[in-house]
This record gives sequence, C-alpha cells and structure tokens, in this order.
Amino acid sequence: MWIFILLYVLGLNTSQASGHDNSTQMYYAKLVIEKNAIENITKILKTFKSSPMVLIDNLEATTTCQSISDSTECTCEQNHRWSDKVCKSNQECCGNKACTFPGNSSRMCVSDTAVTVTGSIVLDEHNVDCLSEKNSKTYQLCNERVLKEMERVYSTLRGFDVLRISNYRTGSIIADFEMTIAYGIKPNDLINKSLNLSMSLSASLVLDTTGIVRLSMPSNPVCYNDHSNLKCMLQEDLKTQPLWQLTRNSKVFDITNGTESQVTTQPMETTVALRNITGTWAGQYTCVYNQKKDDCTISHKASFKMDVSLLPDISISMTPSFPHCRKSSDLLNLQVQCEIEKSYEIYNVTWGRQGIIPEIREMTNRTYIYAVKTVVGCDSTAREPQLTCTFSNRCNQRRSASVYINIIYENDQFCAAEGDWEDTKAGFTAVLQCKNMAGQIQRKCHKGPEKATWGSEVSTCVNQEVNSVLQKANIVDTGLGSLEGNAAHVFSLLQNVTRNSQTINTFANINASVQVLSVLSERQQLQPNESATDDFLESSSNLLEKSLNKSWETNTDEGNVSLAERYLSSVEQLIKMANITGVPKKKNIEVAARNCSQGSQCVNTVFNVTVLLNSPEAGSVKTAGFKELENYLPNNDAKYKPNSIVVSATTESKQSDSFEIKINFQLLEPRPRNVEIKCVSWDNNTGGWSTLGCRWDGPSNEGRCICSHLSSFAVLMSRYPLDIPGITEITYVGLSVSIMSLVVSLVIELIVWRAVVKTNMLHFRHTAHVNISICLLAADCCFLASSKPANISVIWCETFAVLMHFCYLSMFFWMLCLSTMLLHQAIFLFHNVSRKTFLRFSFVLGYVCPLLIVTITFLANKGGAEGLYFSKETCWLVYTGLMSGSILAFVIPVGIIVFINVMSMLVVIMKLLNHPKITESSRDQERRTAVTVVRSVILLTPVFGVTWIFGFAVLLLDLTSGGIAYAANYAFILLNAFQGLFILLTTCLGDKLGPTLTNLSSTMSESGWKK
Repeated sequence: MWIFILLYVLGLNTSQASGHDNSTQMYYAKLVIEKNAIENITKILKTFKSSPMVLIDNLEATTTCQSISDSTECTCEQNHRWSDKVCKSNQECCGNKACTFPGNSSRMCVSDTAVTVTGSIVLDEHNVDCLSEKNSKTYQLCNERVLKEMERVYSTLRGFDVLRISNYRTGSIIADFEMTIAYGIKPNDLINKSLNLSMSLSASLVLDTTGIVRLSMPSNPVCYNDHSNLKCMLQEDLKTQPLWQLTRNSKVFDITNGTESQVTTQPMETTVALRNITGTWAGQYTCVYNQKKDDCTISHKASFKMDVSLLPDISISMTPSFPHCRKSSDLLNLQVQCEIEKSYEIYNVTWGRQGIIPEIREMTNRTYIYAVKTVVGCDSTAREPQLTCTFSNRCNQRRSASVYINIIYENDQFCAAEGDWEDTKAGFTAVLQCKNMAGQIQRKCHKGPEKATWGSEVSTCVNQEVNSVLQKANIVDTGLGSLEGNAAHVFSLLQNVTRNSQTINTFANINASVQVLSVLSERQQLQPNESATDDFLESSSNLLEKSLNKSWETNTDEGNVSLAERYLSSVEQLIKMANITGVPKKKNIEVAARNCSQGSQCVNTVFNVTVLLNSPEAGSVKTAGFKELENYLPNNDAKYKPNSIVVSATTESKQSDSFEIKINFQLLEPRPRNVEIKCVSWDNNTGGWSTLGCRWDGPSNEGRCICSHLSSFAVLMSRYPLDIPGITEITYVGLSVSIMSLVVSLVIELIVWRAVVKTNMLHFRHTAHVNISICLLAADCCFLASSKPANISVIWCETFAVLMHFCYLSMFFWMLCLSTMLLHQAIFLFHNVSRKTFLRFSFVLGYVCPLLIVTITFLANKGGAEGLYFSKETCWLVYTGLMSGSILAFVIPVGIIVFINVMSMLVVIMKLLNHPKITESSRDQERRTAVTVVRSVILLTPVFGVTWIFGFAVLLLDLTSGGIAYAANYAFILLNAFQGLFILLTTCLGDKLGPTLTNLSSTMSESGWKK
C-alpha cells in the first residue's frame, strides 16, 4: 500500500526570510510500506531534526492508495480533500473521499483548509526587463529578483508551499502568479504580507483566494422544489459585505433577496436560503468577500456546483387525436407521445398500460419525444380509455400527464378533416401545436341538429422571442440578479422585440407583450433607471402602432379586464414608479413631469394637450398621453365614439379625488354642429368610461374638460347630432299646410287678378306675391321629397339640393324686388315705374341672380361633389362650421336681403308715422298710428322673409348651449314651416282680397241669373 506523507519544514534559512518571522518550506514524501507499519514510521519521523535551525513539524498522512487490477484507488484521509486541479480533471472525485485513477498513476489530497492564491502584481518601471524574451539574461535576472522578493515575504506565512510566476504582460508591467498554502491562514495575515510586498516592490496587487472562505452546501443532486440553505463561513470578521453569485450557461448572476431566495449576513458567515428550487438555481455558486487596503485588493472566494434534479413540463398528444371507428368490431392503432424540453436530467418513463415500451425520439433541437403505440377497440359500451405517461427523476419524484382516448363511434357526429385539422368528435376541441412558436391553435367542433360544424380558429401562438421575454419577466424578482438589473434587461429585450411590428402583429403576441408590462408593474419595489424607463416607454409606444390595430381585437372571452385596460393600468403604474424627467418623446407616448408646490397650478403638455392641475399638496405631477389607445379601450355607449387621445394624470398623493384638473384636448376630428361631447374618465370598477366627476366646458371651449379627480381622461363625441323633440312632426305639418296655403293663394290670385290689378303698384305687388309663392311652393315640395335621404339615391339627393338652393334664393330675391318697390314708392311718391321696366328688373333679379349664384357654387365645389356642395345625410348644402361650407352661398345672400328688407320695412313704417291726419284728435291719432304700424309689420314680415332672422340664430347657437338654442330652433321652424300659410293670410285676407273675391263672385252670380 502506498502512503503520501506531508512534511512541514520550518526554519529561517529555508527561503532566506529576513526579520523575526520563520519561513516555511513544504516537502512531500511518497512511501510504499505495509499497512501495519504506518504507525511506527510516523513516530520515527515526528522526532526527526536535521539541524537546530530546521524542524520537521506537523507530519500528516494525506492520501492512502492501493493497486487494484489495472488501476489505483486512492482515498483522502480525514480533514483532507481532492485538490481543485484533480476536481477539474476528474469531476467524479469532487465531494468523494475515494477516487480511482488509471494504471499506477495517483493524486495527492490536500488539507480541507488549504489555500490557493492567484493574482497579479503591477510593478513599477524599474522592472521593465521582465517584459524581455524569456531566454534573455535580463529577463532571468528580473524574474529572479521579483520571485525572490515575493517568496521572502510570503514564505513567512505558516504552511507556505510554492509560488510560481506564470507570465508577464503589458498594460504597465504586470506579473501573474499563483501561490499555494498547505494550511489555513487568516485573511488579515495575507493582506498585511501583501502590503509589505507592495511597499518593497512599489507595486499594487489584486488577489483571489480559495480556501479561506468555506462553503456548506446541500448534497447533490438537490431535489426539485426542495428548500436548502447555502452557508459561507470565515475565520474572522472582515468588516465587509459578502457577495453571492451563480454562474450558469456562462452567465453570472448576483443572488439577492427575492421570492425564491433570502440572503442573511452575520459577522463571520452568510447564508442563502433557497425555496422551491428548480433548474433555474442549478449551476456554480460562488461566495465572495472583498478586502481592500491601500494598494492591495483581495477577493476571498469559495465555489460549489449544485446539481438540481428536474421535473419536466409534459405536453401529451395522440395520433390520430380522435380515432374514428367505422364499425363496432374494428381495432384501431394509435400513437401517444409525451414531449418534454431537453435537459441534463435522465428520466425513467413509465406508461399507464402494461407491456408498453416507449420509443425515444428527438423532435427538434429543444425537445425530446417519448412515443408509444397501442390498440383500442370500438365497443361503445366499454369504459372511455385513458393513457398516462409518468416521468421519474433521480430523487424518485414523479410528474404525470394523461390523455383520454376520445373515440368517434359509428353513429357519432364529427367534423370532417380540413387541411391540418383531423376528424374531430362533436363537442370537443381540436388542438394543433404552433410551428416554431410557443402555444397552440384550437378549433371547436360544434354539435348540430343533424351535422357537426367547425368553429373558427383561436390561436395563442406567441413569437419565441416574445415568449422568452415573458419568461424572463416572470422571474425578475426571484432573487437571481437584482430586480432593477433584471427589469432593465427585460425592458431592453421587449423594446427590441416590439420594434418590428410585423413580428408581433397577432393578438397573442400583443397580449404576451402587455403581460410583460403587467408583470413588471406588479413589482412594487421596482424603480426603473433612466435607460430602463426609456426602453419601457419605447416598447409601450411600439405596441400602439396603427399597423397593429387589428391585433388588439379578439373574438374570444378574455375575462373581466380587457387587453387595453391591462395595458393602460400597467403603463400608468410603471410611469408612477419611474423617474420620467427628461425622457424623450416617443411616437405614440409622451410623458411629462413637474414638481409642484402646495396650492400652485401645475401645467404639463403632452401631444399638444395641456393639463392644468390645482394641487392641494406638494409633490410630483406626472402626465402621459397615449395615441390610438382610445380605439382599443372598451366603449359601452354605442352612441358615442372617442374623439381625443387618452391622457393620464397621477401624483404622489394617495388621495386622487381632491383635485381640480382642467384638460384642453385637441379633438381628433372637428365637432359637427349640435353634436354633444362628453368628458369621461376611466373607471376601473366598471371597466368603462364614466362621466362622474367630469364636465364639458361647452361649445365655446369644445376641447376643454374640467374634472375633480385624477384618472385617465378622454373625450367622447356623439355619433349623431342632438334631436329637437317634435321637430319632424312640426316640419311635416307646417310644410303640408304651407303647400296647401300656397296653392290656395295662387288660385285666388288667378281668380281675382283682373279685379285687383288696376294700377302699376298693385301689378308690382301681386306679381311679386305670385313669384314668391311659386318659388316657396317648389322649394317646400323638394324639401318634403328629400326628407328621408337614406331612401333616395345620391343623384336625386343632389338634384333636390340644387333645386332647393335655387328656389329659396329666388324666393328671397323676389322678396328683395318687393321691398325695393315699396321703398321706392314710400320715398319717391310722385315717381312712377313702368310695368315693363319693373318686370325686366324683377325677373333678372329674381331668377338670373340666384341662377348665377347656384351655378358658380356648384362648379366651385368640384361640380357639386358630395361632401363639398351637398350632404347625403341632409340633401342640403354643407355646413362645416361658422363661416365655412357651401351653405355660405345661401346664408350670405339671404342675410343681405333680409337686412335690406328689414331696413325697407322700417323706412315704410317711419313714413307712415310721419303722415298723421290733422282732423283727428290726438288719442285717435295715436291709436290709428299704432294699428298702422302693427298691421304693416304683420303684412310685411312674411313677404319680406324677416322670420328667417331666426335662421341666423340657429346657425350661431349650438344645441349643446342649452334652452336658448332650442327656443331659437322652435321659433325658426314654426315661423318658416308655416310661411306659406302666413303669406296666404297676409296677402289675401290682410290685403282685402277677400271682399274683392266676394264681390266678383256676386257679380258673376247676378250675371248668370239675368241670363
């Protein structure tokens, strides 16, 4: 049997140490002796002295080896272990006392407290020769000088074994070295010796040690979901905080406090408590204590590799998914497969049926498939068969997955195969795995009265990159890495993934991306740094791209909270946690922040929307504007549609209902006349828009909302203008009465024409009355014919609009003819105008001028284009706002004419007042004057179109203004719908045509009697 014996030799002359400290030199001996002689040889060697100055001390046996066949089996003695070098070359030796080596080769164990020091020393310019060629004499002298000085200092450490300089490199003059100390040393002794070396060589040192820090770790493998404690211990308090790290897949993670880890620190030890251990926690653990003093930095490390026994996520499927029996006596062959992700764990797989041997196949670079083949019968009375696969790991923990074999029997309804979809039993859902994506595609087979039918496909396929980001988001706070660092990494990945909208243009991808934001917003301790804030706002903006509008919609039941609502609440919460000062504006999101003093008015602007907040408390006010989001948030009121971006306002105050906030929105589209606007805020309790606590500032400030609380705000605009109750009925009745009255008026004029038209003045008046009646009659008939625009074609609608435009203008121009004639008569009493002259003037003014106006307007609006000249919704001229639209071609001429007519009527009245009869008493004079004025007003108002003054009030007053606007509309409709009746009453009855008609009738009767 072979025995390795470790000899410590202590003496001042061993390494030429100077001073009062002894230097140490280690000697190793390999003895081949009988086993029973070990004790005797040990006693002899312990008393050995070579000289008074050299002492052999601490003689220990480290390793016992014996030959077995063609190999050598070695065992570490108590308090010894295999060195790191042996562990790297023979990993099965690590953690085990015994290890087998090939042939006669063997290895030596080291003390459990042995220390290895690796590091570098930065030398001054006097050692530049150390950078020369290794074969050169200058190099050898420089290297010998440096090595001798290092050995002189470090050999005074008890247990000093060997020190080697591996190489010199540039970047100053740097020497990399490795030192072994056989027995444990104190950290402060090492740093003090290093400071001495630093002073003697005018150098700085950076060192790493292993062996000073000791680890207490659980035995491998650690079982899945177990709880374990990892402990790191020191011999003395270094007055510094330790650092735990995990290296996995070449990535290094700091271990912090989280949902699955808890780090506790005491003066000379630190512990990591792991809960619910999964494969995430497998890897190389390192505990580090950092010391720094002057020009010396030392990292004391201890490492251990933890192996975790895994349990897989199992996806079980069957081919065919629904075996189809043609006859009850059939036997069907089918294949069942369980798919798991690739890992280092080797599972024992069992199946729920006897005699089944699984066939292992690799499907992709990421998964393994365990498949079996079996047979089922078509007897419908048999119990529904089920097949289960069970995976057992090294800890004998199990996880199972089952599938029912849903057989389509002979008389069962089923959906026939279609494309990738196989025959599916009615009432069940067929499932396809997504290709190169995470998730599934499902399709329901609906049972029908006679035949089953396929439903629509529902896809949950998520881009692999998006799914990876979501998985990382779910573990940001487990303790593997800092929360802020992990979140920043996730935000960066999400920003990169969402940058290309083509890769996320499905509901499933948008949903997964929003889920990432939602998960991170729930981490209350998170405080995103500047870079993370910029990335999360950029990715949030990317999700609102217009090209993704259809990807926000889904026909599936997504629960009580919509996707857009989750997005809004998540981004709001993240903005509240982040420092958004100075963050650049994004394409679809803009944020603004301002620190406000108590009682002051804070002003923030996002996307030209100004938010004014009167804050009762001091603090930061944050505002965010979201483009396109208004189209995705649920709107339960079908009569209203969003007409602004969504604007969110938050403060540090916990009370959100004690504020006055004014928001000046930019409307997305102009508000049509008489269309109501609602100022709304998002109500998280009802999941919809609410007007509670918000009001509209009115049509004069149509974009302003005033609210008494903080939330997310928007403007909703009615899809339809406000209705005036009874307006349709009044219009129909009034126009019908007017049409009949105008017909009667024209008939009366025709009958009494010769009897009443005796002078030029009467001829002028009655000619004007007839043309006014004809124009109004034609216009009213066109109005009634186009009263239901939806039921007539566009061409007819355009025709009626042109006719009404011309007829109403002609009516007013004939009113102008009448007023100018009366004004001429009142002013120039003795000046007569011939009939021929009057008719020429009147027909030019009454028909040619309106025709020119209509023609020019028609051509100027792209040949009477819909939406420019006329509106299909009203079959009338377009009105887009005050002083805009083709309606101006009607309003301006009518306004001028009505103004002239009113002036003419005032002149006529004044003339009447200036010609009293002298023979009458003063009281009778006043009474007759008043009657004359009233009669003149009543007679001239309808024929002069004065009632159309209310039309200007209708144009100026919006129905959203309240009662006065409704009063003006009712007055305009009542007076003008019945204008034909008023013309009949004033021109026939008021103008004494009734007695004339009576006399004419009597004359005709007497003439007939005499005959």
